[in-house]
Amino acid sequence: MEYKVRKKQQNSKTCLVCGLKNEFGLKASFYELENDELVAVFNPLEEHQSYPGRLHGGIAAAILDETIGRAIMIKDENMFGVTVDLDLKYRQPVPLDQELRVVARITRDTSRLFEGTGEILLANGKIAVSGHGKYMKILIDKMTEFDPEEEEWKVTSSDCDPITIDI
Repeated sequence: MEYKVRKKQQNSKTCLVCGLKNEFGLKASFYELENDELVAVFNPLEEHQSYPGRLHGGIAAAILDETIGRAIMIKDENMFGVTVDLDLKYRQPVPLDQELRVVARITRDTSRLFEGTGEILLANGKIAVSGHGKYMKILIDKMTEFDPEEEEWKVTSSDCDPITIDI
């Protein structure tokens, strides 16, 4: 189905997943959809492989973990999820050199914790990796000595930003 993008989330400078100036990072973009799901869009590089032409399982875990953990930002843009537990199922190999999407949603939300699920989708729509995680809620500025200006934590618009996303 096709969903309207309500909002694009922030990127940073050096994060492995969303860092726009991390030479070996995924440079993922995160989009909040009208159905309260979060979609990450990224293009894995050769540097992200394990077996030739395949995304490393640890990199797959990182993008899925970040996407589920960021889903809480749909409700509060200053909140982030710190991973307590993450369970993944690797169903199919994830290829390189093509745009991939990760979809995540919140399935349980309490005052201190939340749970969510997510999937890495292949270009044909099949699920390559699925996961379930439990996260502790923490305000972004309480996670570390976080300086949004220094970390370049901001929404970076692009002509390639979609208006709708088909998932």
